[in-house]
Amino acid sequence: MTTEKKKELMRLATHIRMDILTEVYSANSGHPGGSLSIADTLAYLYSEVLRVDPEKPACPDRDRFVLSKGHTAPALYAVLAERGFIPKEDLTGFRNINSYLQGHPDMKHTPGCDMTSGSLGLGISAAAGMALGAKIQGKDFRVYAMLGDGELAEGQVWEASMFSAHYKLDNLCAFVDWNGLQIDGRIVDVMNSTPIDKKFRAFGWYVQVINGHDFDEIEKAVGKAKKTKGKPSVIILKTVKGKGVSYMEDKASWHGAAPNEEQYKLGMAELNAALEAIDA
Repeated sequence: MTTEKKKELMRLATHIRMDILTEVYSANSGHPGGSLSIADTLAYLYSEVLRVDPEKPACPDRDRFVLSKGHTAPALYAVLAERGFIPKEDLTGFRNINSYLQGHPDMKHTPGCDMTSGSLGLGISAAAGMALGAKIQGKDFRVYAMLGDGELAEGQVWEASMFSAHYKLDNLCAFVDWNGLQIDGRIVDVMNSTPIDKKFRAFGWYVQVINGHDFDEIEKAVGKAKKTKGKPSVIILKTVKGKGVSYMEDKASWHGAAPNEEQYKLGMAELNAALEAIDA
């Protein structure tokens, strides 16, 4: 990856994080921690990978992205706004009763949203169905899904994993946001799903474990997943919950809490400084 491309992605990811903070602050509600940790992957997918068109968001031949951990909708809305699917000014209506940008993704009312999600485990199951549907129809689109590490405690995730391997869904690529935290604390203390890599491998998936904040590693892993035949792929992203906002980083308390005005201004100042540093 060229230096300029990397800077472009870093700028996009930083803008996504700024949008996330603005959404949650405006609503005085939401889930910033796990939204911030997936900003880099979403920036890469929507900039470099997904075959999607803001002018034709429902094109039947488009690639699909399913946010299985639907509570991190602020991240999805942010990247959709940055890529032109929805007006950026609509983000301040997040979780407002009169807004289409509700606390969890709604495919019926949000352009670019491929699946309504929120009940954990549901998204990856829907993604597997989409991938099988593509094969049955002879379509070449690919399906990507983002899971949370806490979400892996849902049995439905593993049913979908068994299903995906059985039907050799090599057009399906899942990501696991392994930030180590869920609403009640460390995942290893609440419901230990580790070793994540060995479990997916035992279910018949092609597994990669990478730094989820390194664009070179993300690019390489996605490239390998595309080339893998005969089995689904999972990319386990080692990330930091709350990435980019210092007082939120690696703190379970920011799983589902909104910043006050002082905290919002501090977070935005840090992100603005990060933008300036990219081109310094």
